[in-house]
Amino acid sequence: MKKTKILYVEDELNLGTIVTDSLEQKGFDVMLIKDGAKVMDTFNRFTPDLCVLDVMLPNIDGFELGRMINNRYPKLPIIFLTAKTQTQDVLTGFNSGATDYIRKPFSIEELVARIHNQLQLAGGANKSGETITIGKFVFHSNKYELQFENTIYKLSNREAEVLQVFCRNINNITDRKSLLLEVWGDDSFFHSRNLDVYIRKLREYFGIGNGVEIITLKGKGYQFVVNG
Repeated sequence: MKKTKILYVEDELNLGTIVTDSLEQKGFDVMLIKDGAKVMDTFNRFTPDLCVLDVMLPNIDGFELGRMINNRYPKLPIIFLTAKTQTQDVLTGFNSGATDYIRKPFSIEELVARIHNQLQLAGGANKSGETITIGKFVFHSNKYELQFENTIYKLSNREAEVLQVFCRNINNITDRKSLLLEVWGDDSFFHSRNLDVYIRKLREYFGIGNGVEIITLKGKGYQFVVNG
C-alpha cells in the first residue's frame, strides 16, 4: 500500500524529530526540513500529499512559505503549527494558503486526526470533477478554478469547498451553521471568522455588476444569487 507523503517543516530539532518519528510509526512517509529557504527545491525530489509547516522558520517564515506553496500547488493541503494565538495570526495563516491551523503545544493524536481530515477533504474535492456554470462564470471544481471570460482565478481548497456548497443552493438560502459544519466540521467562533474571510474573497472574484451576488442574511446565512 502506498504511504501518504508528509512534508514537515520545523526548525526545533527535538520537536521535529519526535513528530517525524511518531508520524512514521503511524505509517506516513515524512520528509523533515528545518530551513524554510530549502523547501521549494524539495518538491523536485519529494511530492507530498500534505504539508505541515511551522510558522517561525529561519530565512523564509511559514506564512510566506505557505503562499509560495499555494501559488504553485493550490490543491495541496497545508496545516500550520504555531505558538501564535492571536486571531489576526490565525487569519493571516488561512490567507497564506492554510487549510488547517494547530496551536502549540499539540498532541500527536490531534495532528494525525487533522491530517486524515484534510486528506479526506482534498480527496473528495479532487473526485468531484464538476464544471459548473454560474451565470457568466465557469467553476472548474476539480482544478480549483473560477473563470470569467479570459480571466481565471485560482481558488484555495476552502474557497472551492464554500463555493461548491453555494452552487448546490443557487438563488436559495444557505444556512451559516450548516455551511460551517459541512466545510469545517464544526461551527466554532474560530472557523466562523475564517468563513467571513473566504466569503469576502469570493465576493471579490465575482465583482460588482457581473450577475452574481452573495447576500448576507443576518441571523440566517447567505443567499447565492445568480442572474442570467
